[in-house]
Amino acid sequence: MPTVARTDPSQGSQASSALSTLLTALAAVVALAALAGSLHLSLGMGLKACPLCFYQRTFVMGAVGVLCLGLLLPGVRRSAVNALALPMAVGGLGVAIWHCYLESTSFLECPRGVFEIGSAPQQSLAAHVLLLVLLIAALLADTARTRADVLVGFVAVVVGLLFAFGGVQSTPPSPLPKMPYPTPVDEDGCRRPFHPPA
Repeated sequence: MPTVARTDPSQGSQASSALSTLLTALAAVVALAALAGSLHLSLGMGLKACPLCFYQRTFVMGAVGVLCLGLLLPGVRRSAVNALALPMAVGGLGVAIWHCYLESTSFLECPRGVFEIGSAPQQSLAAHVLLLVLLIAALLADTARTRADVLVGFVAVVVGLLFAFGGVQSTPPSPLPKMPYPTPVDEDGCRRPFHPPA
C-alpha cells in the first residue's frame, strides 16, 4: 500500500507567519530609510521643506512608529500591524503623487533628492509605493489574519485617501516670486519657479 505523505498544517502557518514578519520588517526598513532621507534633505543638505514635503514626512513618521512598535510587541498579529500602517502609507503616497504632478507641470520646481537620484518628490513617491506594496503583501501573506484585519485594511486605504485629500487641500498656496531667486533650487527647496513678466 502506498504511503501518503502528510503535511503538518502548522508548518505552513509558521512559514506564512515568517514571510509576513519578514515583509513587515522590510516595510519598516523602507519607512526608516524614507524618513532618514527626508530628514537628511533638511538637516544634512540644508533644504527648505515645503508643506507637501512636511505632510509626506509626517506620514512616513507615523508608519515608522506603527511598524517598529508593532514588530517589538509580542503576540500582535502582523496583519493588524500592517493594516494600521496602511493609512499613513496611502496618505503619504497620495500627497507624493500630487507633489510630483505639480513638479511635472512646472507649477513647482523641486531640488534633486539624496545622491541626486531624481528629485526629492520622486524619491518620496518611490519610497511610498514600495512601502504600500510591502504592507499589502505582508497583510495578504499572513494566514493568521482575520476577516476583520482585511476589512480594517480596506477601511485603512479609504482613510489614507482621505488623509491625502485633506493634506493636499489644506496646503497653503506657494507665493509667486516677484524677482529671481538668489540661490538655485538645489540649494533652496521646493518653490514656485520665477517667470519674468512678458
